[in-house]
Amino acid sequence: MTDPRGERGERGECAECGARGCEELFHGLLALDHSRAEPWGPLHGVSVSCFLLQHPGRLPADGGAAARGLLGAYLDGGQPAVERLIGRARAANSHRVKGGAVPGGAAQGPAVRPGREAPRGGFAVTIEQVAQGGTFPAAGFPERVRAWAAATLEVWGPHSG
Repeated sequence: MTDPRGERGERGECAECGARGCEELFHGLLALDHSRAEPWGPLHGVSVSCFLLQHPGRLPADGGAAARGLLGAYLDGGQPAVERLIGRARAANSHRVKGGAVPGGAAQGPAVRPGREAPRGGFAVTIEQVAQGGTFPAAGFPERVRAWAAATLEVWGPHSG
């Protein structure tokens, strides 16, 4: 069985993150995120960043720098740090600001350092563990997302520039 990002392993594991059913789980999580209900909605940016960094074939042009910066902010300062970071990004994206640079930006330098490939696999926590059977139960969800973020950055390396 294949998916748009690459081959699946013999047990149906994603070649990028190692989880089974990651694509379907991600769509289920996005539905919960977009409901804006607690605890899923407020962690939307963190969840999407984890998923992108565990699927390097989907990384945006910045090579994952913004996603790594967001996860680093979350692990260092929790949801308030993420909200400050997003607020700065929105302000910098305003039509009133020229240059588009984010003051105190999300990350310093590229996420994928020269001479190094984006990691594939080896993540101690994937969306499969966060989903707990595919339902993303509210009980313990923030703790599972924090573990997901930590496991993701552990494989990518230090998040500070």
